[in-house]
Amino acid sequence: MESLLIIYKLIVWGYAAFDYISSKQQTGAGFVLVSLIYFCLQLFALIVRHMRWKKGAAFGSVVLLVLAAVFVEPLWALLLPLNGYELASVYIHRVWGIGAVLLTPMIGLRPLEAKLYGLVALFSLASVTAVKRHIERIEQQEDRLDEMRHDLHRLTRRISEYHQYIKQSEYTLQLEERNRLSQRIHDQIGHSLAGALIQMEAAKRLMDGDRDKAKQLLENAIHISKEGMEQIRMTLKQIKPPLEQIGLNRVKLFIEEFSAQHHLPVPLVCKGDLDVITPIQWKVIYENIAEALTNASKYAEATAIAVEIHVLNRVIKVEVKDNGKGAAKIKKGLGIIGMEERAASVHGTVIVDGTNGFSVTTLLPIHE
Repeated sequence: MESLLIIYKLIVWGYAAFDYISSKQQTGAGFVLVSLIYFCLQLFALIVRHMRWKKGAAFGSVVLLVLAAVFVEPLWALLLPLNGYELASVYIHRVWGIGAVLLTPMIGLRPLEAKLYGLVALFSLASVTAVKRHIERIEQQEDRLDEMRHDLHRLTRRISEYHQYIKQSEYTLQLEERNRLSQRIHDQIGHSLAGALIQMEAAKRLMDGDRDKAKQLLENAIHISKEGMEQIRMTLKQIKPPLEQIGLNRVKLFIEEFSAQHHLPVPLVCKGDLDVITPIQWKVIYENIAEALTNASKYAEATAIAVEIHVLNRVIKVEVKDNGKGAAKIKKGLGIIGMEERAASVHGTVIVDGTNGFSVTTLLPIHE
């Protein structure tokens, strides 16, 4: 802002100096002295940082220009709008108030000089005000940008902490589950097998002397072993996740919930041998179908969405297609990029087509 005012002042001073020299045919000592004093005040205002000294320099410049316009050369009054703006903007915050102050000196000028002064004053007011507001907007944008950078840094740090917390929680849950299983195996299955082993050892020793007692011990050992096998079966059954949480059943459950929530028909068609799909591929298929259905409900304005899982000879084809408005040019957002990254993690790919509705096709290789 200060550099722009200096440039304006130099332009106006240059015009006044040229007009003075061309009309007088000489550079009077008064004009030179006023110029030196004026530029010394301007340099002083640029150098000092304290606002009180800046105000003093601006006030001194206005007084100098008024005296110079009266006693040396009337054209010095052309510099009054710029210097007056600097001084008036400190105390007056309304543009019309500053404009009234800047146009006041026209009263004491001759008609021709008053017109020229008014033109310079209005131009100075308009240009400096526009530049000032533009600079203020830029500063506001920079402040908002700094706040956004700070928020982004804070959110990134929180996300990092959240991921670390998730990993630590998963690790802690794994340790707790291992500890629970080992304790259960030790307390129930281990004791059962140890008891059966002790009775079989006793039966072995009594086999020759007391066959009836040995037979009874063997029957007890067989009964204890059966109970231990049943406990193993029940433990494994509790560990195994329910069917609705894995594979095709999980996909069906999500599609049914999505269809009911958004009141959209979403038929699911499955072809081929689905048993060849690995658990990690089911995870990718589930997440990509969920992302594609979510995007379709938000942006496609569709009335129906179809999902097809087709196992071919070499690849698994998963297509989510809607009858919405589509898109002539595909702009990949975080959703599509995420689907591509998930498919790439298992050596697959994602094809997006928006020419006839909108379709997202995930192709995953079949591993022998």
